[in-house]
Amino acid sequence: MSSLFRLSPTAPDASRLQRDTFAFVLSDGRRIDVLRVRDPRAKRLRLSVGERGARLTLPPRTSLVAGERFVHEHRDWLTDQLACQPGDVAPLVPGESTSVPLRGQLLPLHWAPGRVARVVGDDQALTLQLPPRAGPAAITRALRDFYEAQARADIGRWLPAYLPGLPRPPSRIRLRVLSSQWGSLAPDGTLTLDLALVLGRPAAFEYVLVHELCHLVHADHSRAFWREVEARCPDWHASRDYFREEGRRLKAALHVLLSA
Repeated sequence: MSSLFRLSPTAPDASRLQRDTFAFVLSDGRRIDVLRVRDPRAKRLRLSVGERGARLTLPPRTSLVAGERFVHEHRDWLTDQLACQPGDVAPLVPGESTSVPLRGQLLPLHWAPGRVARVVGDDQALTLQLPPRAGPAAITRALRDFYEAQARADIGRWLPAYLPGLPRPPSRIRLRVLSSQWGSLAPDGTLTLDLALVLGRPAAFEYVLVHELCHLVHADHSRAFWREVEARCPDWHASRDYFREEGRRLKAALHVLLSA
């Protein structure tokens, strides 16, 4: 099998990111360009899909052959992910089936009559039940309530594992629509998280939770603080990169969906 990667004529500089692109053929026959990034901080191979397309991240000592094999092993997954990239999320229109983001996926959303406005479903598909005379505000409230319930369910699963070793638990946890931040910790111990986090990758959401919990130990962003984060979330760099690539799209999608 011929290589789909172009060999670099010189050895990569291990002290900084190295970027180039290569052509790759998907399972459905489409030919795409994949961004390849050799990252000195990366500890494992990672294939991701964002608003800019496909990206392969390689650790410093990983060979191009290993990278080629990794992409081929995940070719079907990559094809599916690129097929469902939304570009921009459209506002909901009653009765029109569409897709909405949840935990890094796009889930089909259908409509059905109901006694109260609410969203029901699982990780395969969602249904928005709506009374006959319900207006846009009811739709927005139902979707927001659904997203908040899903976010709190995730937090409830993750939080107990991180409480040991903290000086105290957060006094309460709030979910808000934030314009720029992903989270914050108030002096009284109130932890605020962006509701848009539940739209994206669960690992990235969990990282933000860990980040804010570590502020219970160190209120600043000192080296000691980052050591606390590293101890609880060794792969935090990947989540930070994810927000750099996808963060604006996630916040924009939530804004569109919750604008009545």
